[in-house]
Amino acid sequence: MGSRKQQRAQEIKEEKKSRYFAVLRNCPTSPRKMRLVADMVRGEDVNKALDTLKFSSKEASRRMEKLLLSAIANWQVKNEGVRIEDTNLVVKEVRVDQARTLKRLRPAPQGRAHRIRKRSNHVTVVLDKVEQTTEVNTK
Repeated sequence: MGSRKQQRAQEIKEEKKSRYFAVLRNCPTSPRKMRLVADMVRGEDVNKALDTLKFSSKEASRRMEKLLLSAIANWQVKNEGVRIEDTNLVVKEVRVDQARTLKRLRPAPQGRAHRIRKRSNHVTVVLDKVEQTTEVNTK
């Protein structure tokens, strides 16, 4: 490995230590449906995002809520003794990627068969702190 590549790998490794995230792999929901839920919570405050997911009627919101709670637990492991209410945790990033697709056949009329694609996805939730800035009017 070249020296620049090795330095960049070290930088990425250090950045990952300061990021708080959780990953859900092979979730048996289509990526399109999961992205609808991800768009609801992206950029929101953590407490507001949890409330939104809890009262959403979509099935994918249950899985996303559990994943968000896991990301919060990962944050708590690195920040013992700090209350979540005191920090301004925000859902910085939510990525939904396509995972494997199970291909099945369904019988159709006249001896034919139709293909059924059962899609699944990978979801990554990244949390970040937002620094509160107080603006002072200098008029």
